Amino acid sequence: MSSGRPVPVDEGSPAALLDAAEKILIEEGYAAASSRRVAGEAGLNAALVYYYFGTMDDLFVALFRRGSDRSFQRLQEALSADQPLWSLWEAINDRSSTALTLEFIALANHRKAIRSEISSSALRFRRMELDAVTEVLARHPQQPPPVSPAALILLMGSVSRFLLMEKAFDVTVGHEDAVAMVEGYLTAIEGDRRPTAA
Repeated sequence: MSSGRPVPVDEGSPAALLDAAEKILIEEGYAAASSRRVAGEAGLNAALVYYYFGTMDDLFVALFRRGSDRSFQRLQEALSADQPLWSLWEAINDRSSTALTLEFIALANHRKAIRSEISSSALRFRRMELDAVTEVLARHPQQPPPVSPAALILLMGSVSRFLLMEKAFDVTVGHEDAVAMVEGYLTAIEGDRRPTAA
């Protein structure tokens, strides 16, 4: 694999490779994210992928962890907002984040290392969401029919992801109704969505 020439090393190269891999996954899918393709997108030598990450699996894991850390930060901010359920719903509906998550789920069908990362990350997120949503629901008496914290979290996440998948195939029948159902619960619990500070 090596030509015998020294590989030029730069401190920004790992981040550039991760940025390139993320762009390819979102725009073209995981199958397009080869070491050559990622390095080419970053404007770097393909050997740097292996220099910094060892394997493509390690690069994918590093990319997933970076995204997971960013999402965890956004989740913390959403859950500490004045209307945490509305903020959580908006965070869940972040199209670029959801699209990347779906690509990682597809990748996990073929790579055990990614599956393990998704599992541990999902449990971390679910625990945090469950604690926060349980507290929110305890503060806000619900109109019937009541919804449990776990059911509300699953409803919000699954509706958002499924709608994104269907939109990719130009299928939108029932989407407005599903969104209205989720937002009806949020309105019953936290009231109408109030404008957020810019």
